[in-house]
Amino acid sequence: MAEYELQQFELSRTETRGAVRRLLTEHAEYGGWELARLRRYPDGRRRVWLRRRIIKVMRTL
Repeated sequence: MAEYELQQFELSRTETRGAVRRLLTEHAEYGGWELARLRRYPDGRRRVWLRRRIIKVMRTL
């Protein structure tokens, strides 16, 4: 089973759709993150969960 590292943050309602898209694209391209969940609340806030796979290195002898 794969293990994931999670990152969660909240964006205010004043952030534009384009700004949110740029932010998520940068995290994906440069940090290796993928969108796990995005929740938008009635007041306009967005809560974002990103995940990336944890790669464990096996020792060899």
